[in-house]
Amino acid sequence: MAKALLVHPDDSVATLVEPASAGDAVTYDGHEVIALVAIPSGHKVAIAPIAAGAPVLKFGFPIGTATVAIAPGMHVHSHNLATALDGTLDYHFTPKPPAPTSDAQEAASFQGYVRADGRVATRNEIWILPTVGCVARTATRIAAQADAALVNESADGTVDGVHAFTHPFGCSQLGDDLDGTRSILAALACHPNAGGVLIVGLGCESNQIDALLREIPEERRSAIRTLVTQLAGDEIDEGVAKVAELVALARSKRSTVALDRLVLGVKCGGSDGLSGLTANPLVGRISERVVAAGGSVLLTEIPEMFGAERLLMDRAVDESVFDGIVTMVNAFKRYFLDHGEPVSENPSPGNVAGGITTLEEKSLGAVQKAGRAPVSHVIPYGARVGGAGLTLLEAPGNDAVSCTALAAAGATAILFTTGRGTPLGFPVPTIKIASNSALATRKPGWIDFDAGEVLGHGFDTVAQALATQVCAIASGAATAAERNGEREIAIWKRGVTL
Repeated sequence: MAKALLVHPDDSVATLVEPASAGDAVTYDGHEVIALVAIPSGHKVAIAPIAAGAPVLKFGFPIGTATVAIAPGMHVHSHNLATALDGTLDYHFTPKPPAPTSDAQEAASFQGYVRADGRVATRNEIWILPTVGCVARTATRIAAQADAALVNESADGTVDGVHAFTHPFGCSQLGDDLDGTRSILAALACHPNAGGVLIVGLGCESNQIDALLREIPEERRSAIRTLVTQLAGDEIDEGVAKVAELVALARSKRSTVALDRLVLGVKCGGSDGLSGLTANPLVGRISERVVAAGGSVLLTEIPEMFGAERLLMDRAVDESVFDGIVTMVNAFKRYFLDHGEPVSENPSPGNVAGGITTLEEKSLGAVQKAGRAPVSHVIPYGARVGGAGLTLLEAPGNDAVSCTALAAAGATAILFTTGRGTPLGFPVPTIKIASNSALATRKPGWIDFDAGEVLGHGFDTVAQALATQVCAIASGAATAAERNGEREIAIWKRGVTL
């Protein structure tokens, strides 16, 4: 006998939480179906007859169309299910009453660094940002030497570390492509987790330091130092000396703040068939708590909204926000089509192996990371979050690019769900949440939290445990990625290279 989860009473499929052999009884929601073939964990079994050409329902919504007639007990996957997505769509503003969110919980707090502008950081670090890939290794060398020299025995407070965030861009770029690189770096330079920033340039690159500084508010520039390596004597020594200046200015102490001061980014990567059933809805409950407390949540991965975008549009707080979602979704679809690619060119091979068949299925699971919070803002790539509530941020689904965009937009922690696992970490604390207990057990060096526990203990208990861990990490506890030194950025390259 094997167990499966039925997400919605109207669904025509259930998702196995353990593998079934041919002839096994598969139980779901008080019912059972006999598996006609072997079906892996995370994959779907038909629980009702599905005619050829009929929609297949999961989450209460179509996740594609049956390509052949499917009998109850059959494995439903790429061999008999195809996407129904095709091109841009017209949408109409038809707001719905706000959905009830998770029950109110005890007020949470964390120990953060309160900045002069009122923002609150979860880390107090010195960041080194190269303007161009030519000085990436130079930035890394400066960071290593400065971090090794860092002494935190000071009554004035501490600095948590010195980190360089390298990339290959900043030269041989034109127009909007160069502007995107510059916007991301300028936004990172303004991040509250960076108590000080050293911008390292070469001198002859397209991404000139002066132009980059013009995108950084005047009031932030006292926490920034610059280094043009072509003009320096010993660029490493000069860089380390400038970091020492920043360390002296940046020392700070943590203080108790409420959850409304948290800016949370949410992301999924390496998803499997359980991601949309365990980890993503679990994160959605945390998102609801943060928004209800007056904090901010950032949701991105626009291509992984295709097929589920109406769920977000229905939650727009007003028509201007609705119009922003429509514009962003259709522009991203046009981006695919203009490059000769179908809008449904997703899921990845790992997603498919884990049980996700179509982009509609992936998207319906992915948007659950935002819970049922209303959508308050829509912002473009490289922009910074401007207010409380749920914000949709323009960025692709790629893990490194989208998480960098989340950090640049101001996220001070990222909840990253995964069913397959990944070691990646980003500029801000990145909390890896496994969709299944097998992954959490197999990769404890990567995973911070096991969302597979919801299958045995329910969402309320496990959500409280995750909320406690989020507050602990926001207060300074290290994530697995931080312990492993996994801290990267990636910039979205969209234009030509000279």
